[in-house]
Amino acid sequence: MSNLVRGFKQVLTTRRESLSDNRRALRMSLIEGIPANILANLLGGPLQTVYLTYLGFTAFHIGLVLAIPPFALLVQIFIAFAMQTWQNRRFFVTLFGVIHRLLWIGTGLIPLTFTEDSWIPVYISLWLVSMVSAQAGGVIWTSLMADVVPAAVRGKYFGIRNTIHWAVVCITLLVGGQIMEWLPGPKGFVVLFAISAACVVWNGLALSRYPNPPFQPSESGRSLKMFIRPFADRRFLSATLFISLFILLQNVVIPLFSYVMLEIMDRSTSKVTLIIMLQNLVMMVSYYYWGVLNSKYSTNTLLLWTFPLIAASCAVWAGMAILPAMLVLVVVHILLGFGFAGYNLLVFNFLIGDSPKSERPMYIAVFSALTGIAGFIGPIAGGWLYDEVAGGPLWLQTYGLTTFAGGALLVLSIALAPFVFRSRPGHN
Repeated sequence: MSNLVRGFKQVLTTRRESLSDNRRALRMSLIEGIPANILANLLGGPLQTVYLTYLGFTAFHIGLVLAIPPFALLVQIFIAFAMQTWQNRRFFVTLFGVIHRLLWIGTGLIPLTFTEDSWIPVYISLWLVSMVSAQAGGVIWTSLMADVVPAAVRGKYFGIRNTIHWAVVCITLLVGGQIMEWLPGPKGFVVLFAISAACVVWNGLALSRYPNPPFQPSESGRSLKMFIRPFADRRFLSATLFISLFILLQNVVIPLFSYVMLEIMDRSTSKVTLIIMLQNLVMMVSYYYWGVLNSKYSTNTLLLWTFPLIAASCAVWAGMAILPAMLVLVVVHILLGFGFAGYNLLVFNFLIGDSPKSERPMYIAVFSALTGIAGFIGPIAGGWLYDEVAGGPLWLQTYGLTTFAGGALLVLSIALAPFVFRSRPGHN
């Protein structure tokens, strides 16, 4: 922990010639993420699955809900063009962030304001608009942070930032799971949504205090050439297509881990949230060390380490055939936490490090669109598969589908990933 504190102080005191602006940016980014993560984990993750099953969602419906956030990434193409005119990034980050979270909070009013037969379509509609707003703000936020965080400390800073935020996630999941154990059903949901409503206000105020450095427009203006440029970058495109394929396969099963544990394995809400909290504890610790590694090794080299970890987190579900299920679930989520921490940090640095500054919004948008399509198809396919095998052997429902997906992911990680990334120059 002392290393973490020293590292954060080092990040905050880097580049003293622009100390005031950098400090403000780094502190606001840290503060703003706390209420954002509280809300996202009280209303998302396993607690979202609990709420969706209360509303009557099937596995297919839950898969559709989980597919909407990556599908909404397609909006970033249009936002990248709009940013050539919308150059006040702080205003639009705040606007889209508040709209996103207000609509998410609004889903808590569904049982009070709509008849039961309309709960599913109304939730999906609100969720879709909420996620479109989130992804619209996401590309602007990424562009903003790339400008205000010094490149020399980028890996370490985001490693530390994510470590702190995932500590908040762990506490939130623990508290949220206990609330639903103490107050099951509607009473528990009222508490979760009330806390989340307070977080919307806190988050909105923090977003409005972000710095607002000048935006550098694309050299291509708003022409089609701006859209085509990332596709002409063969190295960027090959890496993006590989990651999209990997996301497609992993999203067939990983987003439905909570559903399998809650509905098929019949684990309690508190046990599932504890398992997810373990994953997030691993992520919390791992973010810092991935950040440190990124200061020594190239982003592309480290990305190659993350793919087998994520693949293994799916493949080891096969261990349930001979080992206690809870032991396997613990191993699964440790591997997933370590792999996801590395991937989340490194793919962000890959995007902002490899893209030209003036073209960065479109590079981010193209990456998000391609991976978003893959992420959209995956959970829908997974939800459909779990519904299809509902009457089949229990082993297939519990760990069979996940094991098959894990095997395919391992093949991609070992056979294809080194070929795709080996020719890329390193970026720290």
